[in-house]
Amino acid sequence: MIKVAPSILSADYINLQQSIETVDQAGAEVLHIDVMDGMFVPAISYGPNWVSAIRPITNMELDCHLMIENPERYVETFAKAGADLIGVHVEATPHIHRALQLIKAAGIKAEVVLNPGTPVSMIEPVLYLVDQVLVMTVNPGFGGQKFLPEMVTKIAELDRLRAENDAYHYQIEIDGGINDQTVQPAYDAGADVAVAGSYVFNASKPAAKIAALKSATNH
Repeated sequence: MIKVAPSILSADYINLQQSIETVDQAGAEVLHIDVMDGMFVPAISYGPNWVSAIRPITNMELDCHLMIENPERYVETFAKAGADLIGVHVEATPHIHRALQLIKAAGIKAEVVLNPGTPVSMIEPVLYLVDQVLVMTVNPGFGGQKFLPEMVTKIAELDRLRAENDAYHYQIEIDGGINDQTVQPAYDAGADVAVAGSYVFNASKPAAKIAALKSATNH
């Protein structure tokens, strides 16, 4: 059964605590926080102060996805704010190994992130370092996009690599266009965690959507 990570990018900002408590009580294991700088992706979102504000109101794992240029500059700040996991894009820095080392040195989980156009081979040299790999199943920057089915092959490749190498212990996360239909092939290919934003938070009953994702992968 897949772990569900609702993305607050699609939450009700005016009633954010209520939105977070709703998905927490519904059984979501992770809260996904998309950090965007207006440069690596066109959109701009929240900074570490949001993480600091969210940390006291939930025990869910806080998964901070840094969609920012040179993310190593902000690793320590987000770690101190209360992140449990920090994800950095291989495309966003020439120093991906250093960025991941900094995350591990901060005592939290490290994640490397792949855009749809980036092959798995780009991150193979750092797979031994990471706790999680995030496969973007849409192009990053905006919610509500359609799932790219060709990314299932990439998920399967990462699943094969970890099965073949005892040094790899990462989970595989997927993000973009996730619903009760698209989550099934991704889960079957090896995905462990599903980020869902608009599918959960735009629904009249978010808890039912979380249940649907879990039910779709209960095999």
